[in-house]
Amino acid sequence: MTHNSSTMSNFDDNPFADPFSEPSIQQATRNTTSGLEEYDPFSGKPPTQNVPTTQIGNAGNPPTYVQPTVGVTNQPAVVNPTPTPANPPAYTPSAQQQVTTAEFQRRQEELEKKAEELARKEEELKNAGAGAARQDNWPPLPSFCPVGPCFYQDINVDIPLEFQKIVRMLYYLWMFHVLMLMLNILGGLGMFIALADGATFGLAIVYFALFTPFSYVCWFRPIYKAFRSDSSFNFMVFFFVFSFQLIVSIINAIGIPSMGSCGWVTVGKAFSSGYTGLGVFLVLIATAASVVAAAMVYAIIWVGGRYQFDSKLHSRKYIRYYQFFGQ
Repeated sequence: MTHNSSTMSNFDDNPFADPFSEPSIQQATRNTTSGLEEYDPFSGKPPTQNVPTTQIGNAGNPPTYVQPTVGVTNQPAVVNPTPTPANPPAYTPSAQQQVTTAEFQRRQEELEKKAEELARKEEELKNAGAGAARQDNWPPLPSFCPVGPCFYQDINVDIPLEFQKIVRMLYYLWMFHVLMLMLNILGGLGMFIALADGATFGLAIVYFALFTPFSYVCWFRPIYKAFRSDSSFNFMVFFFVFSFQLIVSIINAIGIPSMGSCGWVTVGKAFSSGYTGLGVFLVLIATAASVVAAAMVYAIIWVGGRYQFDSKLHSRKYIRYYQFFGQ
């Protein structure tokens, strides 16, 4: 008991006494404060180093606990918008949007033509259903003529819209061919008067009398009916007769003497004989014959390509038909 009482006597009996009143703690606090007070950050002198004999870290400045704030704050959340460029890129319309007024007008005209064609075909079907036969209107002969028209021809009604251009071209080609035959008669008459070439003049009349009606009946009417009803037989008739007509036109452009044509050889004969005026007129006829031959070459190539395309298209349709229904 004596030992325990001597040991407990070393401690302070007052538990509520100030712990910083001890001499060692006060000495450490005084040295730390004096070191901070002597330091001047704006002076060039280094601070004095007072190293205390006994230091207790952060004894004079205990840490302060700050309770974090949890919950909704008074300031709302702000979202910064994405900055837009000051000068946006210029708008350039695409090629499909650049449709001019002329394009709209062209499409409108095509639609009007198509509507007119359908209206005419409907009227023709109504007349045919009612038993009214179509009256022949070609050739357009005068009323006092004893012979009336022999055929009905209306490209706008009979021919589909996509083929009307080529049919009109062939019709104009036939008319130009007839005009060339008429000029050939006049050229033959000049050869008969100047050079006493009666064979050329006589054959020129025969060619005009034969080729004018037969060319219309034998190759224009078949191609007209071929495009009207999509007839392969009429296409074949056209190719056969038109090929023969093309060969005759090339011979007419050459102008073999005494063969009934005033071509380039006949032109040379007229100039060599000293008939300059006749030679100039024959140049006009030979040029017309050459244009007719060139146009016929173009026409037979175009129609042949179209016929091959349609044949392949029909063959594909038939193949698909048999593949579908043959199973």
